[in-house]
Amino acid sequence: MCFAAASPRAGLVVPVALAVLSLSEVLLRSGDLAGGFAALLLLGLASTLPLSFVLGSGRFARTCAALALSAACVLSLVPFGGLTVGGVVAQLVCVYVLGRAGATRLGGLLVLPYVAIALASHEELTRIVAVLVATLASAAAATGIAHHVRSTAQAHSATEQAFADTLLEHAARGERARIARELHDVVAHHISMIAVQAETARLTTPGLPAEGATRLLAIGDTARTALTEMRRLLGVLREDADTGVQRRPQPGLAQLIDLVDESRDAAGSRTRLIVSGHVTSLDPGIEVTAYRIVQEALTNARRHAPGAAVDVELLYGEQDLALRVRDNGPGPTGPGSAAALSGHGLLGMRERAATVGGTLRTGPAPGGGFLVEARLPVKPEEEAALS
Repeated sequence: MCFAAASPRAGLVVPVALAVLSLSEVLLRSGDLAGGFAALLLLGLASTLPLSFVLGSGRFARTCAALALSAACVLSLVPFGGLTVGGVVAQLVCVYVLGRAGATRLGGLLVLPYVAIALASHEELTRIVAVLVATLASAAAATGIAHHVRSTAQAHSATEQAFADTLLEHAARGERARIARELHDVVAHHISMIAVQAETARLTTPGLPAEGATRLLAIGDTARTALTEMRRLLGVLREDADTGVQRRPQPGLAQLIDLVDESRDAAGSRTRLIVSGHVTSLDPGIEVTAYRIVQEALTNARRHAPGAAVDVELLYGEQDLALRVRDNGPGPTGPGSAAALSGHGLLGMRERAATVGGTLRTGPAPGGGFLVEARLPVKPEEEAALS
């Protein structure tokens, strides 16, 4: 039976066909049936036509129509003894549809009157018909319930699969975003240092042969080409990627001195590290975030403000760690400023600050130059271990 999925047209054709069948049977058996002929005709219509509401209406209308149809069938059987084949089929379809729609209690309730008639009736023919209808209706209701359970299980399984696919896709996007950040923070940093060191060696080494200068220039060009290609790769990795789960790398604030020394040697300019406040060990996630922000800010300063002096300031507070990286270069109005402001570096720094509940601001510094300022919530390492 597929009446639950029937089209609206079929939901009207089937009850009308059963009504015609019932009326025809009443006309053919009019001489043998007890009771008024007009009453039997009305009961024939009432036991079939409400099926259209059962097949194609809402829950309330379906319930009322099912009760009316069953009442008409019971009245046709007792006391008139004129239950038609069309009425029996309509009753079976009704309980099947109710079972498939999940209305199991109502479907079972509609079977009970036939059981009661089979037990209480004194007429043998009426008992036989009641037992037959009760048996067939129980089977129809059980079939509908089985289909409902199967479809519910399939829908539940599909929902679980969709949820699992969503989690997997979210994890994959997060991992892509994390890989993009790590590539940009670590690999871009070192490649840019290669380009800067090659250019510095070419310009500052006295008595450098022409061939050596050519090779150093080629090294710098190769490094810059590698940076361009890596930015293209990062664009692919970042596409449609949400903020991912970040794993803790090794470096922290204790390695900032080495990072500043490395930047000073590579750029050949003045780079200072200024620390104030009560220095304490912080949560490793906070420390690595601060380290990566400083690393990216120094890389941007070397790339977009070569030769500019850079100050890296750390202020340990009770509530947060204030971080400032400022250079005295041309600032965001200088050459290449549009690329600097729209690149992956600033986006990566903002993402890193956001993952630990901090904020980051970038823009022109007062008095000239470029400023990167971040505030990261302080969580001592001892508290982090306890939590």
